[in-house]
Amino acid sequence: MDKIIVIGCPGSGKTTFAEKLQKCTGLPLYYLDSIWHKPDKTHIPRDEFDERIQEIFAMPQWIIDGNYNRTIEMRLKECDTVFLFDLPTEVCIQGARERLGTPRYDLPWVEKKVDPLFEDFIKEFSVKSLPKIYRLIEKYKSEKNVVIFKSREETEEYLKNNFGS
Repeated sequence: MDKIIVIGCPGSGKTTFAEKLQKCTGLPLYYLDSIWHKPDKTHIPRDEFDERIQEIFAMPQWIIDGNYNRTIEMRLKECDTVFLFDLPTEVCIQGARERLGTPRYDLPWVEKKVDPLFEDFIKEFSVKSLPKIYRLIEKYKSEKNVVIFKSREETEEYLKNNFGS
């Protein structure tokens, strides 16, 4: 496990897991949200975002946390391990709400409320995004270590069984 991607629905616990995994492995952790977003809530151009991801790929080890559907296949090609969070929609919405008002490493601002468009994205994730992600995983699974979590308890169990934490 040298090149890891952590993907799945917003609010599912990806970032929390990625941070715990980073502590267990010592691998450098990169948050796509912190690369994409600027402090003024705008974002960098797509080509600059892709260049930054390519710079990470050039490193011998990394964990990349974040979904960004447009770049999933590019990251799947480069990684050796995939952690997919496929949790119930209600759990993801609750997760997005629970982090409100909390400073985060992956965002350059503190969210005060769940944006309605963001909540809609979470609600539609299992129908609009997950099928594509599963197709891509199927395409690359013979070359990758793929771990799919269906609950947060499974993430804790994985860390405990593989790293004793």
